[in-house]
Amino acid sequence: MFKKHIDKLDIDTSLLGFGCMRFPTVDGKIDEPTAEAMLDRAYAAGVNYFDTAVPYHNGESEPFVGRVMSKYPRDSFYLATKLPLWSVNTLDDAKRIFGESLEKLRTDHIDFYLLHACNRERFDKMAELGVVDYLVSEKASGRIRFLGFSFHDNFDAFKHIIEYRDWDFCQIQYNYMDTEDQAGDAGVALAEALGVPMVIMEPVKGGSLAVLPEDVTRPFRHIDPKASNASWALRFVGSRNNVKVVLSGMSSPEQLEDNLSTFENFKPLNKDEEEAVAEVAESLKKRVFNGCTGCRYCMPCPNGVDIPRNFAIWNDYGMYENSGRTKWKWGNDIQDDAKAKNCIECGLCEEACPQHISIRENLKDLQEMLDRVTGENK
Repeated sequence: MFKKHIDKLDIDTSLLGFGCMRFPTVDGKIDEPTAEAMLDRAYAAGVNYFDTAVPYHNGESEPFVGRVMSKYPRDSFYLATKLPLWSVNTLDDAKRIFGESLEKLRTDHIDFYLLHACNRERFDKMAELGVVDYLVSEKASGRIRFLGFSFHDNFDAFKHIIEYRDWDFCQIQYNYMDTEDQAGDAGVALAEALGVPMVIMEPVKGGSLAVLPEDVTRPFRHIDPKASNASWALRFVGSRNNVKVVLSGMSSPEQLEDNLSTFENFKPLNKDEEEAVAEVAESLKKRVFNGCTGCRYCMPCPNGVDIPRNFAIWNDYGMYENSGRTKWKWGNDIQDDAKAKNCIECGLCEEACPQHISIRENLKDLQEMLDRVTGENK
């Protein structure tokens, strides 16, 4: 298993980290025999970084991971879990949740402890409540080895948080389609400049980069007809110098085996391969249905339609043709009263749109298409 040395922490981590939020399930519960076999296989193959969190699998992930990993010497692997900031309203909340995680994971210390899903507002609240100082004290006590944060916001917020203190590590969403989103390339560069090692989540963009339209992937097939789409996405992220762990939320033994193959024989992308990834990314971006940039000049809509959100879901389907992902987004990422069907065709949005998009016509088209794709028109 390919490992990277983290100079700042003086440890070696497997470049592949096991993300414990997408275990196989049966009737909505973790399929424990299959998931345990997957964890065992990963550990035997040399994976030594296992990442969980309080809310994963409706609270089942931490106790399950704790039970399975307690079979192995505690110093032979690293456990990562997180403080759910949305559940913390007092310092005592943070202390209680941290203690519960220790119990569930059957351990006396957490190797990598993160403030979970930071944005600027959440982080500033934790600083004001004294939670950050408390976690620093837990690090001094040895119950936390390394303290960091996971992040979902824009680059300015990332800069604000990463410069707040000398973090041991940080975790961001990053893949070859999200280089300009959230922390993005600028965040990767800043973390390296500050000497903060990085853990990467969503390297395959929630599975979207694993199953792509065939015409888009020709540059990949030309170089290596046998390599999976997922392997290209993982190698892109793993090739970045300051990326020390690439998390993959594996849902089947087949996904695990494909990822093990990628990281047991890991090679950074060469120049031709980097160009192939750039070509695929550009091809995907050209498949959008319209040029909405999410600037929100069209908002607010007088009838409550979230125009940019509708277009984001529609364009995501255009790029990836992932009906499962689209069905989830259409059912969970937008309220029914904010969908395109509620447009009253007043035209105010089109007067404000700097991209001169035919918003009213596009809203009709996307409602019809997404209802058809997701089965909501049945």
